[in-house]
Amino acid sequence: MIDHTTVQKTIGMAHDPQVADLIPFYRPTGNECALFETAYREGLPLLIKGPTGCGKTRFVTHMAARLGRPLHTVSCHDDLTAADLTGRYLLQGGETKWVDGPLTRAVREGGICYLDEIVEARKDVTVVLHPLTDDRRILPLERTGEVLEAPHQFMLVVSYNPGYQNILKSLKPSTRQRFVSISFDFPPPAIEAQIIAAESSLPESQCASLVALAQRLRALKDVDLEEVVSTRLLIYCATLLKNGLDPYEAAKAALVEPLCDDAEVKQGLLELINATFGQS
Repeated sequence: MIDHTTVQKTIGMAHDPQVADLIPFYRPTGNECALFETAYREGLPLLIKGPTGCGKTRFVTHMAARLGRPLHTVSCHDDLTAADLTGRYLLQGGETKWVDGPLTRAVREGGICYLDEIVEARKDVTVVLHPLTDDRRILPLERTGEVLEAPHQFMLVVSYNPGYQNILKSLKPSTRQRFVSISFDFPPPAIEAQIIAAESSLPESQCASLVALAQRLRALKDVDLEEVVSTRLLIYCATLLKNGLDPYEAAKAALVEPLCDDAEVKQGLLELINATFGQS
C-alpha cells in the first residue's frame, strides 16, 4: 500500500522556497511535472520517450530534487546485466561481501532509480524490473535469498530515444505497458531560448538567434544525420559564445562536428551556418 500522507508531505517540499533554491533548473513545457508527481504519489513506474539532448535526464534530476529523494542514475549499455543493477558478491579485505547495485540501493532507501536508454540494456535487465512495475512492487534477490518490498517513496523511471529503435533494440510491448509514459520533444522556440539563456548566461536575444538556426538545421530534409541539433548542443554553443568565441567557430564546434563525420554533410551544414552568421 502507498502511504499517501507521507508521499504528499514529500511533494510539499517542492513548494518550500528554501528547498526550491537547491533544485536544478528545469523549464516545464507542459504538465510533465504534475504527471511525475502523481506517478510518484501513486507508486506508478514512469517511461520517458524523447530525442537525445531534449532534457529527459535534467527533468528526472529536477524532479528527484524537487521531491527530496535520492537519485540513482544508470546509463544503460549492451554489457549491462541484471547483476549490475541488483548487486553481486565481491571480495573485500579478504572476505566475500554482498554489495548492492543501484536499483537495490534505491529500493532499500526509498529513492528514485533512473535507467537511461533502457533499450540499450540486455533483455535480462527488463525481466528484473517486472516485479517492481506491478502491484507487487518487490525486488527478489536470488543470490541473497531476499525479497525486498519497495517502500512508498521508491520510484522507477526509465527512458529511451524512439529514434534509435529497431527490431533488435526496442522495448517489448509487455514491458512498455507496465509504465505510464511521457513523450518529450525539443521545447517550443521561445521556451528553448529561455532555457539556453538560463543555462549559459548568454543574452536571450542571442539565444533566440541560435534557436532559429537550430530550427533550420532540424528542418533539413536532404542531409543524412542520425541525430539533429539538440537543446544540449545549443547550450554548449551559447556557452562558447558567452566566452567570446567567434559565432561561426562556436557553431562549427558545437552544432556540426558532434553530429557527423561525413565531409560533404558537414560542408552543407557549415554553408547554412555561414549564411546565417554572414561569414565570408
